[in-house]
Amino acid sequence: MSCATCSVGNCAALRGEFPEFCLTVNAPPGKVEEVIGRYLRSPKDKKMSLTAADIESRWYGRATRVEETLIFIKNMGYKKVGVATCFGLLRECNMFARVAKAKGVDVYGVACKVGAVDKTVIGLKEEQKIRPGTHESMCNPILQAELLNEAQTDLNVIIGLCVGHDSLFIKHSKAPVTYLIVKDRVLCHNPAAALYLSLPSGYYSRLLGPELPEPRAE
Repeated sequence: MSCATCSVGNCAALRGEFPEFCLTVNAPPGKVEEVIGRYLRSPKDKKMSLTAADIESRWYGRATRVEETLIFIKNMGYKKVGVATCFGLLRECNMFARVAKAKGVDVYGVACKVGAVDKTVIGLKEEQKIRPGTHESMCNPILQAELLNEAQTDLNVIIGLCVGHDSLFIKHSKAPVTYLIVKDRVLCHNPAAALYLSLPSGYYSRLLGPELPEPRAE
């Protein structure tokens, strides 16, 4: 058992009792203190943590995610911000760049299809394409990360990268990474809605069963 099964949440404000499996009280001896020491020894980590906590305190429930991101960028003193965007959300990327520019933020974006390399080059079968027999560029999150690394961005923002591709981007990005938009085309990029609707009486109660959605018809 872990935090994934906890409904107490005593770690947030110490207003109750820790469950027997709580990771706060069952962490390896000295682990909590050792990690706190990392914040204190790393000026960058400490500043990032304090800046995020300050935003939570002063703008909680008042600022949107876009606004919080821009506030974070400003308060951290970041000058150049990279955007790793899904090709299908270029419009949203352009909108964010326009909003950021109005706040004095320099944005450098790289779309997921950069390089225009066909999916078959890395081993995808032709019949696995969305439209077999046509050129379909692979998503290239490693190249996205490399280009943003070369651009020496201070922070990288993800806009709608696919599951797995986002993981590769985060793995290879030298700059810290934050999410602006998590792609979910079924739910208008609001993946939490599936969880809210997964209750026994909800439209997505199927999530409580063992089955996964069927793939598209061939």
